[in-house]
Amino acid sequence: MNLNLQDRSVFVTGGSGGIGRAIVLAYAAEGARVTLTYLSDEKSASSLVKDVETAGGVAAAVPMDLTDNSSIERAVGAAASRHGGLDVLVANAVRWPTDAMSSLVESDRDMWQNALRANLEGTAATVRAAWPLLVQSGHGRIVLISTGVTRHGMPGATAYAAAKAGLEGLMAALKWEGGQSILTNVVAPGFTVTEDNLARFPDEVREEVRKRTPSGRLSVPEDVAPAVVFLGSPANTNITGCYLRVAGGTD
Repeated sequence: MNLNLQDRSVFVTGGSGGIGRAIVLAYAAEGARVTLTYLSDEKSASSLVKDVETAGGVAAAVPMDLTDNSSIERAVGAAASRHGGLDVLVANAVRWPTDAMSSLVESDRDMWQNALRANLEGTAATVRAAWPLLVQSGHGRIVLISTGVTRHGMPGATAYAAAKAGLEGLMAALKWEGGQSILTNVVAPGFTVTEDNLARFPDEVREEVRKRTPSGRLSVPEDVAPAVVFLGSPANTNITGCYLRVAGGTD
């Protein structure tokens, strides 16, 4: 299928590693001009840009902090200036999880507010900054990256789960506000084998999750990226307000 992404301007937040890296590579392989953001790992972001360019693609990296609206506006503006506008926003950046291993009653107010500020308010601020550019594009696409934790939960991730669940409400409103000009969807990966998750979860935990996965294997970033690329492409002509799980059949 020709996704018609040649020379489209794509903005991927949190694109320097893991799922974000796979998304950047997949869009670039389709001919899109990709701007990726990073918080602190400039080395990985620069390395990814070089990988894209070596493969014949176009990419750039800019710093962005989900908790700083000015930083978000600068990053979006830089993407539009460098690549002649903006056609696709992939909101992948995340602070995971700022309240790890603490229950709701154990997490203090600052911890809770910081998690929501980054993971919900920061994403909403990114959409707000990108929205006029996506309207101007005439074929804007937004893909919000959520998580299966919003549906099945995880002890100690209360604020993270609540913030990510908020993305579904955001999408529900944006599908009306965007109409046919901007199609908005959510992709929710399940447990995905990334370097961070390999370091965070022991083998026995990953094996237990795998046993509960109908497909019999855990997802890798390259499983998630094609779904994100399709929903963010002109080949998606009328899918909006969709919540898509990429998790091997788990709910």
